[in-house]
Amino acid sequence: MTTIRLTMAQALTRFLAAQKTEIDGEVVPIFGGVWAIFGHGNVAGLGEALHQIRDELPTFRAHNEQGMAHAAIAYAKANFRRRMMAVTTSIGPGALNVVTAAALAHVNRLPMLILPGDVFASRRPDPVLQQVEDFGDGTVSANDCFRPVSRYYDRLTRPEQLVPALTRAMQVLTDPADCGPVTLSLCQDVQAEAYDYPETFFAERVWRSRRVRPSEDELAEAVRALRGAARPLIVAGGGVLYSGATQALTAFAEKHGIPVAETQAGKSSLPHDHALNLGAIGVTGSSASNALAEEADVILAVGSRLQDFTTGSWALFKDEQVRIIGLNVQPFDAGKHSALPLVADARAGLGELSLELGSYAAPADWQARAARERDGWLAAVADATASRETGGAGERAGNSLPSDGEVIGAVQRAFGSTATLVCASGGLPGELHKLWQAGAPGSYHLEYGFSTMGYEIAGGVGVKMAKPNEEVVVMVGDGSYLMMNSEIATSVMLGLKLTIVVLDNRGFGCINRLQMATGGANFNNLLEHTRHVTLPDIDFARHAEALGAIARKVGGIGELEAALGEAKGNDRTTVVVIDTDPLITTEAGGHWWDVAVPEVSVRPEVNRARSAYETAVQRQRLVN
Repeated sequence: MTTIRLTMAQALTRFLAAQKTEIDGEVVPIFGGVWAIFGHGNVAGLGEALHQIRDELPTFRAHNEQGMAHAAIAYAKANFRRRMMAVTTSIGPGALNVVTAAALAHVNRLPMLILPGDVFASRRPDPVLQQVEDFGDGTVSANDCFRPVSRYYDRLTRPEQLVPALTRAMQVLTDPADCGPVTLSLCQDVQAEAYDYPETFFAERVWRSRRVRPSEDELAEAVRALRGAARPLIVAGGGVLYSGATQALTAFAEKHGIPVAETQAGKSSLPHDHALNLGAIGVTGSSASNALAEEADVILAVGSRLQDFTTGSWALFKDEQVRIIGLNVQPFDAGKHSALPLVADARAGLGELSLELGSYAAPADWQARAARERDGWLAAVADATASRETGGAGERAGNSLPSDGEVIGAVQRAFGSTATLVCASGGLPGELHKLWQAGAPGSYHLEYGFSTMGYEIAGGVGVKMAKPNEEVVVMVGDGSYLMMNSEIATSVMLGLKLTIVVLDNRGFGCINRLQMATGGANFNNLLEHTRHVTLPDIDFARHAEALGAIARKVGGIGELEAALGEAKGNDRTTVVVIDTDPLITTEAGGHWWDVAVPEVSVRPEVNRARSAYETAVQRQRLVN
């Protein structure tokens, strides 16, 4: 066997550079690069190795470890999981900064290779800088925090362990069912140790998407359920996009006349103007989708993990005999809540299901009902997103500030449905899920599985890396902006132009509304309701300018649209700031969400909210 002597870190980077994937007939590197913030534990070993291979495997530097991990995740999501990135950190605080992002990737089933430095395997210099010592377990390190948020975790204490570890890592990162973050914890002394690795370990390998086909028995049972359906509804989840099944979904819905509702992850599975697209479903859903979901007798959930926002905390599907068909590549998701599991790739499963259904179509009256509900919803969207600055019946009174919906309308008019919209947390995802009109698959990029504040701008960087020739628009609230804004500087540094719209409602408006809805007092969410000596007046535009962006604050919707038009012609990241009302939301659509209200309180508002909560809980589906 021919071998080559390399350090463990050199072998790792050479292996990563040799991994390929095939997209539209072209073989390309599966890793778009490595995000690195060097420090104690990775600069000497992995840093030197990355320098040697920098032309084949580019290294990018960010300003915050969590931010660079968010960028890596967004890159993978924008590539529909076909390409991915790695991230490397120091052994202590740098590593732990990535744990939140790892949880995000874990929840959303997105691939990311995490390479944190670790303590010395030899233990000779213990305790080293940034080492966490456990008084009762000598094997513990800070990186153990990655275990519950990694699909695969390994700690490499010998250089030869790299061979099976990387093979297993690639299997997980590319598996449609097990996909998620992989953590290979790299002891810093082992990174620098040499080993005679077999040359075959560095041979080019092309990883192709596996398409699992449904079993005959599960397929037959799903067909029986759909053929007997009088009121069927499709719920399109993120798996539709990751499978490349948007055309298959369109063909299936059109052939069988079944209306489609979209989850946050699945939005853009159908273009917004498709006649069968009823829009968002669930807590942040459209009135059209939710009206049909309440009456549906068969739900075909395609590539969805059916989380509580999608199901209205399992109170949305009100037909007592409703059957759920879980078409999902992951058996865990396919069988949730006594669903009929149809374990398969979304594209393959829809194709075979359609073939077996033959000429079946949803009853004409159900299709007509869907069309009427859709028309009503589109009118509500037009009303919620219209500017109220210019007069008319809907004009805002006095000097009141615009709503999030009005801002969304302005951004939509400026960029249309071709730009990729990026957001993550707060009140905006609910409004965007309802109101944004998505065009091409993947043009709606929301991180709402973990709802991670701070994802937005870093995520925009990752999306732009995946789509360098497309407009990428980031919408972010002031609260999330303040949590993580440093990657504005990264976007400027790397020449990755973003258009960032900052909606300043002076606090955590979304949670303040939730606090009020559950009977709570206005407390500790909006800045005016916090304990302070001086109420802050933050100049977000000047701050963004200081990070290298072009920035301006606008005084209203008209100015916003003009500024967005200018932003499209700018040569670098542009930040536009607008003040918004923290209380106004789109009243149309939506559904109850299970947020527990205290059983006992001295406040009558809480007691009233508790009474309403107890009534609502009775409508939940309690099935295995």
